[in-house]
Amino acid sequence: MFHATPRLGAAAAVCARVLLSPWARLSLLLLLLAAAGVSVLLLEPQRLLAHGWPPHVDGAAAVVVFAVAYGLCTVAFVPRPLLNLAAGALFGSQLGVAAALGGTVLGAGIAFGLGRVLGQDALRPLLRGRLLRAADGQLSRHGFRSMLAVRLFPGVPFWASNYCAAVSRMRWSAFLLATALGSLPNTAAYVVAGARASAPASPAFLVALACIAVPALLGTAIAWHRRHRLRHRPRRPGEPRAQGEPRRQGEPGAQGEMAAVAVR
Repeated sequence: MFHATPRLGAAAAVCARVLLSPWARLSLLLLLLAAAGVSVLLLEPQRLLAHGWPPHVDGAAAVVVFAVAYGLCTVAFVPRPLLNLAAGALFGSQLGVAAALGGTVLGAGIAFGLGRVLGQDALRPLLRGRLLRAADGQLSRHGFRSMLAVRLFPGVPFWASNYCAAVSRMRWSAFLLATALGSLPNTAAYVVAGARASAPASPAFLVALACIAVPALLGTAIAWHRRHRLRHRPRRPGEPRAQGEPRRQGEPGAQGEMAAVAVR
């Protein structure tokens, strides 16, 4: 019995190390996200627009419940435009904006926390390639302004930007503040469109559509320009080469690589 106790303790320590390892946590994250996605497919959140939400709850309590449901739905990959339109249709412009923005920040915070706790340690060693390293460096060094730009000019899926930020070294405060400020214009535009959907010829509805379309076009143009710059960004001294990237002239080993290419 006395000999069994140390063995059980050692086995428990091994199990704990395995369960708390980066890849085990990443597997748990993927399992949670898969379960959330399946549950959304079964629950069909698009019924919010037709049947209303939540049942038997009115006033401020309904707004709070909707905001919580909104946040959980964004973690499960439900598109935010659908939820924003539902917020406007159910609560009108003012309360709809409050509910949608609160749900946006809540959902972003949950996704960021899950990615930071369960996925960061396993995914950071996989950040190879110039584009991935440049994106990680941008988010880590200039987190607030980078995330603010991502939220202001939609193009990157909401869930993808949340988990990318979680893998980087961005601070919590910068992420949440940039999410709240950057998501406000686009969220308000969709909410107003949902609130005025019954009058598609009204000035408010047309202005809301313009506020949705213009940032999307600008975001596409900016993303294309930034992609070109990142692809041609000179590598900093000491920065590791991307896989398959040839050595530049003057770097150690460059002449050997050039000679090998000439022989081939």
